Amino acid sequence: MKTDPRQDPATGPTTGLATRPTARPATGPTATPGDAPTATPADAPAVDFRAATKTFGAVRAVDGLDLSVRRGETVALLGRNGAGKSTAINLLLGLDEADSGRVELFGGAPGTAVAAGRVGAMLQEGRPVPRVTVRELVSFVARTYPAPMPVADALALAGLTDLADRRADRLSGGQAQRVRFAVALVGNPELIVLDEPTAALDVEAREQFWASMRGYARRGNTVLFSTHYLEEADAHADRIVVVDSGRLLASGTSEELKRAAGGSLVSFDLGGGPTDWLSGLPGVTAYEVRGDRARLRTGDSDGTVRALAERDAIRALEVAPISLNDAFLTLTRQPEGPGAATRRATPGPSAAPTLETPR
Repeated sequence: MKTDPRQDPATGPTTGLATRPTARPATGPTATPGDAPTATPADAPAVDFRAATKTFGAVRAVDGLDLSVRRGETVALLGRNGAGKSTAINLLLGLDEADSGRVELFGGAPGTAVAAGRVGAMLQEGRPVPRVTVRELVSFVARTYPAPMPVADALALAGLTDLADRRADRLSGGQAQRVRFAVALVGNPELIVLDEPTAALDVEAREQFWASMRGYARRGNTVLFSTHYLEEADAHADRIVVVDSGRLLASGTSEELKRAAGGSLVSFDLGGGPTDWLSGLPGVTAYEVRGDRARLRTGDSDGTVRALAERDAIRALEVAPISLNDAFLTLTRQPEGPGAATRRATPGPSAAPTLETPR
């Protein structure tokens, strides 16, 4: 998303900078020219997809997506390549229109929220702007918003105070990514959308970026980010949403998703014994045998271990939680087609994983 080249009288050349997207009509309530903005309920979710679909030729990139993000939540959007994440982000930013269903931000059309400066976006595309300093760039973007935050605050939140007078095109990859974060922040949005924000960053740069993001979230703002680094979702998200083939596959905390996929790994030595009884153990959802060692995935590790103890099958016994990576792979390997069950962990600290059948 880039403005046309222009000369800013206060800061000098500021061509090609990435700014908020131009508002476009979107499905659901829309504002037409001359319409006065309508008040939205204070309790409306920050993001709300209702049976949204988007098709490109023969490919249905978003397929009846139902997804809601509460205000103040930090939500990770996970999915394989081609799962529909980027298309969903384009819909919620008003960069594209749903073919059917509804997409709303703060109870209204995405374009309305974007135009009001309530949404900031940091997308995958973007190149360094030549011949301008970080402060000049962020200051220019701030003037395009109706009620921006002070530039100094945006620079501080992004960890750029000491780099404010450096040229934006002479920064490292991690520093440039923080500049894009400051550009997304300076409009003082209530919601920020991050599409693969730490792609190609080294470990140190990723840690610095997430420290900046946590500072923004602590102000009570809403964060929606997509990532292929599952450890980032595990560490930084209040809730994790998994999409596949354009549909909601699972939603819940990291622990809830792990339980939904079979929350623990129990392993022990078989001692040369048979294996046909393993699948009948309490809580076991899957197992594999490597050499003489059995690895059981279970949703009830206590019950599994008790049953193993009763059979005196506890040689070199180990119990460990599964990783979010294991849970993700299990959830996205669920069978497709009519009647196929998908595992979903309902949000909430005491929620239990349930099986649902897609519509």
